[in-house]
Amino acid sequence: MSNGVYRIMKPCNEAVPGYLPGSDEKRGLKVRLAELKQSPMEIPLIIGGKEVRSGKTGKCIIPHNHAHVLATYHMAGEAETRMAVQAALDAGKAWAETPWDHRLAVFLRAAEMIRGPWRHTLNAATMLGQSKTVYEADADAACELMDFFRYNSYFFRQIIEEQPECLQGILNRMEYRPLEGFVFAVTPFNFTAIGGNLPGTPAMAGNTVVWKPASTAVYSNYHVMKLLQAAGLPDGVINFIPGPGSAVGPLVMSHSMLAGIHFTGSTAVFQGMWRTVAQNLAHYNGYPRIVGETGGKNFVFAHPSADIETLVPALIGGAFSYQGQKCSATSRVYIPKSIWPAVKTRLTAGIDGIKTGDVEDFTHYMGAVIDRNAFDNISGYIRFAREADDAEIIAGGECDDSIGFFITPTVIVTTDPKFKTMQEEIFGPVMTVFVYPDDDIEKALTLCATTSKYALTGALFARDRAAVVEMERRLCYSAGNLYINDKTTGAFVGLQPFGGARASGTNDKAGSRHNVMRWLSPRTIKENFSPATDYRYGLMQES
Repeated sequence: MSNGVYRIMKPCNEAVPGYLPGSDEKRGLKVRLAELKQSPMEIPLIIGGKEVRSGKTGKCIIPHNHAHVLATYHMAGEAETRMAVQAALDAGKAWAETPWDHRLAVFLRAAEMIRGPWRHTLNAATMLGQSKTVYEADADAACELMDFFRYNSYFFRQIIEEQPECLQGILNRMEYRPLEGFVFAVTPFNFTAIGGNLPGTPAMAGNTVVWKPASTAVYSNYHVMKLLQAAGLPDGVINFIPGPGSAVGPLVMSHSMLAGIHFTGSTAVFQGMWRTVAQNLAHYNGYPRIVGETGGKNFVFAHPSADIETLVPALIGGAFSYQGQKCSATSRVYIPKSIWPAVKTRLTAGIDGIKTGDVEDFTHYMGAVIDRNAFDNISGYIRFAREADDAEIIAGGECDDSIGFFITPTVIVTTDPKFKTMQEEIFGPVMTVFVYPDDDIEKALTLCATTSKYALTGALFARDRAAVVEMERRLCYSAGNLYINDKTTGAFVGLQPFGGARASGTNDKAGSRHNVMRWLSPRTIKENFSPATDYRYGLMQES
């Protein structure tokens, strides 16, 4: 029995080590990369804490060397999916009744384990399985995952401190229960940290989870699951079931005890899941919480007063870090005609210096895109632009899949502000620029606000403060995360809570109290120490 009111230390964001030549962290990571490459794995499902092998398997490959198989993984079918749901339900009561401090201790311990012996494993798995450079991998699989576990534990403690006022003779309490049922977590390929956060945050709050990772991130996500088990996560709290969405999703979402969905992925998939929930609504025990972060068509809008020396690095970093495979990546850019020549010169020169290749070579800024489907989709957009009369490719545009799925950083300039690559999500290293007349900035702002159905991230560049105020006002609903004189990527847990609206999701702000609160169901308890002895009011004595 817990007899204390415990505090969680306020976290600080974890920093990426230098990985400089001769450093201990570089040597250790290189050793772990070699070990993982030389040791192909068989990855089972983990249901109720036990390894389950379905016999139906897929392959985990290295995107920048697609002939190299890292692992064979088992995929869930109907039987395994039903087992996972039942395991989550079976574990629910004991986990919900586990004191909150003991639940959080699992994730706080996991954070310390990442900082220690698990850092190289998670980073190496992410570099190999998702073709992330060392900096991108550590910022994600180590730093951001630690931040999620620490900050969300801190936020949970803050939430349960929120209690109603008490009056004389009345004790009012607020109890924060987990949801009734289980949570379905569906995670993407591009961030290992999201793979840990989407099942982890509901579990911190006392929920049990069925976790379906993306097939292209099974390798790193399996290591996250093993980390949580090593940190003391009880059996059945999180059940790890890779598998086709078409096989897993409908079975999970048809269950009457579905309590919530925590999703990051494509807009089309999320909308399909929402439709399925709506169709099953009368069948559910309650109304499932639906939390989702989906696509983006993220913008940079430059004012004539923008500082070119800071604008260009933000364009390159925002568009091409991790091959543009971030939900927040810069994809459409509005530049005034007066500064475009100088921007173009610096931009093309900067891109010429970008090295793309095997991420084990730390001099490379970019690796490969995630798989064959991504390669074909992105190269299709590049072909479309190359053949269009109202567009020009001024940098990159080269695609090579002979060894890995490599696409060079590509910049398209178009005279059509509604050009296909200005509107559609590409999810790759492709940025499209529209040059607007300086005296037509009002129209350009309207185009920026209305061209895309998404509203995830955006950035404004200006030195003129009045211009910043006006642009911020005009683009109020165009981005859930807005940056001023900074790139569109790189939100930190606890500092820039992340999420967008419109077709970009439910804007429940991962990395904040808002998201943690979604996995709790408050109960108000009033205790009266002096109950009434008569139901009648005094005013009833006279008509």
